[in-house]
Amino acid sequence: MNRFALLSLYRSLTRHKLHAALDIGGLAVGIAVFLVLGLYVRFETGFETWLPDHDRIYRVQTELHLPGGTFNGAYPQTMAGMLEQMRADFPDLAGTRIRGGKDGGSVIRGDQATKEDVAQVDPSFFDIFDLPMVRGNGARALADPSAVLLSRSAARKFFGESDPMGQTMRIAVDAPATYRVAGIFEDLPANTALRFSILMQIPRTAPPAQWMWYKWGTASLETYVKFRTPAGARAFQQRLPAFIKRRAGQDLGPDPTAVISLPLLPITAGHLQPTGPESAGRKLTVVTMGVVGALTLLIAIVNHVSLATAQASLRAREVAMRKVLGADRAALLRQFLGEAIVIVAVAALVALILAEIGLPFVNAAGGLSLTIPYAVVVPTLLCLVLVVGVVAGWYPALLLSRYPAVAMLGRGGGRGGSHLREALVVLQFGLAIAFVIGTVVLTAQMAHSRKTDLGFRRDGLMVVPSLLDQGVWAERARSILAAMRDIPGVVSVGVGSIGPGGDGTANVDAVEVPGRPRPGVSILAVTTGKGFFDTYAPRLLAGRLFDDVHRADDSSDWRTWPQGRNIVINRKAAAALGFRTPQEAIGRTVGGGLPRTIIGVIDQLRFFSPRTPEGAVYYVYNRDMPPSPVAVIRFSGDRKAMLEAVRAAWRRIAPDVPFAAAMVDQRLESFYQADEQATRLFAIGAGLAVLIGCVGLWGLASFNTARRIKEIGIRKTLGASSGDIVALLVGQFLRPVLLANLIAWPLAFVAMRTWLAGFDDRITLSPLYFVGASLLAIAVAVLTVLGQSLRASRAAPAWALRHD
Repeated sequence: MNRFALLSLYRSLTRHKLHAALDIGGLAVGIAVFLVLGLYVRFETGFETWLPDHDRIYRVQTELHLPGGTFNGAYPQTMAGMLEQMRADFPDLAGTRIRGGKDGGSVIRGDQATKEDVAQVDPSFFDIFDLPMVRGNGARALADPSAVLLSRSAARKFFGESDPMGQTMRIAVDAPATYRVAGIFEDLPANTALRFSILMQIPRTAPPAQWMWYKWGTASLETYVKFRTPAGARAFQQRLPAFIKRRAGQDLGPDPTAVISLPLLPITAGHLQPTGPESAGRKLTVVTMGVVGALTLLIAIVNHVSLATAQASLRAREVAMRKVLGADRAALLRQFLGEAIVIVAVAALVALILAEIGLPFVNAAGGLSLTIPYAVVVPTLLCLVLVVGVVAGWYPALLLSRYPAVAMLGRGGGRGGSHLREALVVLQFGLAIAFVIGTVVLTAQMAHSRKTDLGFRRDGLMVVPSLLDQGVWAERARSILAAMRDIPGVVSVGVGSIGPGGDGTANVDAVEVPGRPRPGVSILAVTTGKGFFDTYAPRLLAGRLFDDVHRADDSSDWRTWPQGRNIVINRKAAAALGFRTPQEAIGRTVGGGLPRTIIGVIDQLRFFSPRTPEGAVYYVYNRDMPPSPVAVIRFSGDRKAMLEAVRAAWRRIAPDVPFAAAMVDQRLESFYQADEQATRLFAIGAGLAVLIGCVGLWGLASFNTARRIKEIGIRKTLGASSGDIVALLVGQFLRPVLLANLIAWPLAFVAMRTWLAGFDDRITLSPLYFVGASLLAIAVAVLTVLGQSLRASRAAPAWALRHD
């Protein structure tokens, strides 16, 4: 741009200071939202890209294809001995396993133990994951069963400023043992699903749960493999069905491929793969945030183009004078395009400042730790400036440069681009209203999820998952439970193989049903202990619950299972087994070679994410102690005091085992975090989208009012009242806002129906959400233009007729 063009731009901006501020400010806010949410999407989609050769590493998943479909899907773990069997059949295969990770073990110092992120891996770990080492040789260290690797932070935590190399520490995974520190690796980045700070070798001899190590259908650790090329991965995938048939026939029947498959997943895709309650909906959340950022930027661009066309129409006489003085069309095109690019550049700079200022608040609202990588952001902004500048400047430049100078001198402000501006307002408010509808629906669903009936009372309920620790053997667990029952204020103590929040383990069992083809109906099997049903108090629909009077209720001795045992089922299981009513199921025997007699039917107990479908469950009773026990305490009184009392009882009996306990609402909190984070970010985007829309509407109203001053004077001279003038001006902008619902409602309906489909218990998409959001948008639009309309309606007719 030459000096004259810059001077012209400066005069245009200073002549309409408020317009310039609204224009640049609205565009800056849109770009800032796009930047911040773009950083969020980049972070979420960038997991494991920090690893060398990340594009060659794949995770072996276990995908079930069981009858009924409730528990089907891909799981991130495999059978423990899977890699060993794969290597036996494919000797050249490069792979490793990871067992444990987050809270995977304990570090014992003195008589106190703390939970730490301990992972057991194969000696081949560094062949797959080339972690950056600070000290020592990682591959050599993992070849030694007595060696351990620490992260930089873990080394500082346990050894302070002293040299950790060669020092010993006592660590418990399956059993306490002493290890020598043989290396330090760099802390893992934030965008990784690998959660460990301590690495050691998987035991080679007598691995834990030996009978389950090669049990097909189980999933207890993660298996990773590495290939030279994607073609190599695809070739290996094609060979896996034959491998499953060779190896899994004895566990899964004559056609194991009909029951299980082993899909390979690129490690970079693992974070967004729905593999558990915490990850359910994560991919949809990331897509939603990306769409919010893109649409907010689109609204800001539309707003900028709309204001630019309005401003251009008021510069018609300036352009005419330039044409009279000899300016050609190409020069005018260059000027307007240059001005548009400069304005967008200023907005981009302001956006970068806003992003830096707002990022801490966004991190706090979303539980994030985002930073701005300027090496990536600055080139992106430069491209954005060019694209948006050309888009925003091209139409005004064509609009003004094509008319003859005489026509432009006569038309003054003119009506050029009025239809385009109205269409842009429709698009702008259509997207804004869709945002508002989405925010209302998201908020309503999250409130519904938090209040939905879980089948048990949430208040006065504490979950103690630390009984799962390998350091708590059966006799010790009995002593701990007895001590908990003796605490004043404890109403009951129960124990089961799973608990609220997903703690513990439960297996999927194929239950044979008379008259149906094998293998039967897939049902989740949960082992209960003493006090389980007393503590949760589920609604009994038919029959009775377990007791110690009926001998067949006790399933402690697995050798008696062929003789038959009693089970309690939930409502979903009764329906899955073919019973029309809960009463019809009582006394019926299912299970074929392992007969199970139904003695009771209860309502659902929901221990998992609201995104996890309600499944069919049967419960067995272990009078002694369930495997993988999770304790639950029903109490009255102060929560904090009860937690301290339970902690004290634990430390008296098992001071060497880390204590973990929380109220049930805290245990369930992780299920809501991702969706509530999405709701908060969506609400921020919706609020800013509406704000940008109002800024643009206000600017257009001011220009429209200024253009129609003489018309208003004539109308008032002819007898129009102030109310008539206000209705005229407000109605002009109310029409496109009303039309915007034609865009907003279908868009919001499709988007929200897709999002709600991920919830098993979801709200209904009531028309009230759509009507309420539209009324809100209309009210905001009326308030936005009302001030301008009232001021114009009060102008004296004589002044309005003289106004130019």
